[in-house]
Amino acid sequence: MPLPETPPNQMTFWEHLQELRVRLVRSIVIVVAAFAITYGFPFGLQDHVSWLHGMAPLRFTIWHWVQLPFLEAMARQTGHAVASLQPWAFTDLAEPFFSLMRLSLWAAAFLSAPFLFYQLWAFIRPGLYERERRMVVPFVFITSLMFLLGVIFAYFQAFKFLGDILFQEAQAAGLRANLHIDNYLDLFLYTLLLTGISFELPVLVYFLAKFRLVTARWMLKYWRHATILIVFVSAFLTPGDVVVTTVFFSVILLGLYFVSVLVAWIAAPKAG
Repeated sequence: MPLPETPPNQMTFWEHLQELRVRLVRSIVIVVAAFAITYGFPFGLQDHVSWLHGMAPLRFTIWHWVQLPFLEAMARQTGHAVASLQPWAFTDLAEPFFSLMRLSLWAAAFLSAPFLFYQLWAFIRPGLYERERRMVVPFVFITSLMFLLGVIFAYFQAFKFLGDILFQEAQAAGLRANLHIDNYLDLFLYTLLLTGISFELPVLVYFLAKFRLVTARWMLKYWRHATILIVFVSAFLTPGDVVVTTVFFSVILLGLYFVSVLVAWIAAPKAG
């Protein structure tokens, strides 16, 4: 006869607050340590930067990667080589400094994602049974993997799609690119972040189904309501007033919703 599971720890309200404080402090320390690397660590050769005997701080290499999807979309529309394109401008002397600092901070957060997911798990772990606590490694691995897949999809596919559509419209109107990196970073970072978070939907549904909070049948019954909610959330969260981004994220989320239906069916506890 199997032994009964150890019940979860009963923590007081103040103990929960103390645990939350500890997890938040550790998360901040992790992100700050990663920020020191993404902002100032010498990495890569940059012809236009002469610091450190030709080695540029990592933030400039990250900026090169960040602007590449748009420059490739621009090159496809104009027929020019990527290296010859210079669409960036600034009217505020502090804009490049603070924009690259913000980019480095977000890069540090992306880099720290597995550690942050672990801190989240460690916060909710005391309220779980022993069998559920053993899922820490699968939880951190799957959540990190899905978030990474979302970011990769956004970088190589989503932003390519958005860049082509937005730049085609500008080309058709006869407009010349003279862009601020701050506005570009808003679109780029929100696209990566929202897509990465969107890819966590099947993981969330898996745990909800395990705890019998949702079922595949219930999700199929209310898919029309979910569609309306998805469009509303996409319109609220996407930056600016670009309708195409709202439509794009709505399609992604709706596709993930139906994937989550399958996940809920697989994760449903078996009767008996």
